[in-house]
Amino acid sequence: METNFKHTLLTALLALTFGFLGAAVWSYAGLADNRTRTYLLDNPAILEDMSIALQQERLLERLADAGEGLYQPFEGAVIGNPEGSKVLVEFSDYNCGFCRTSLADVQRLVEQDPELKVVLREIPLRQGSEGSARMALAAALQGKYRAFHEAMFLVGDTSPMGVELAARQAGLDLERARADAASEQVSLELARNYTLLQQLGLNGTPAFITTGAVLPGAYGYDALKAALDEAEG
Repeated sequence: METNFKHTLLTALLALTFGFLGAAVWSYAGLADNRTRTYLLDNPAILEDMSIALQQERLLERLADAGEGLYQPFEGAVIGNPEGSKVLVEFSDYNCGFCRTSLADVQRLVEQDPELKVVLREIPLRQGSEGSARMALAAALQGKYRAFHEAMFLVGDTSPMGVELAARQAGLDLERARADAASEQVSLELARNYTLLQQLGLNGTPAFITTGAVLPGAYGYDALKAALDEAEG
């Protein structure tokens, strides 16, 4: 009986999700069951909770399909402990305001946990972001990713002049950095990141990934820490 009841609730959720609203919903596929209708009317939040749970389940399925490569950084594109036992993946764009505000949350997590490795996946989705993403990966190849990453958000200008200013502030060898930024190695990494984002069914930044959760958006310090703690447990 309980299994049938849960199945009926799920059917109701799916029907509502696909837009079958109104009285016809309740007469379709046995949804006129008074107990189900009364329960949902008395507990409207359950539909939202079930919808969120269903979305997260699908995200986790995609996470499994993405494989271990998701957690393997581009050489040097890491903040925190490169050998850390805990991992947080972030898809980031330097023209994303929410990515900028999330920087302080990531820095706080790293400062408080010496075992945390934050893998940055450069994903220049917005117009004018590609040059800064390429330079960030070039900085990674010089072992100065974090310095450039933080300088780039501080400068806040992804024009060629702004990118070069951030590169200088990070102490990059500019001649080498320009060559690396234009290299096939960097181009392949950007293409790989686009593929991973698509595999996960995501379309924006920031997006954070642990080994057990997908958090699309600027969730804040508390939610990120809770996701990391749950993944560890």
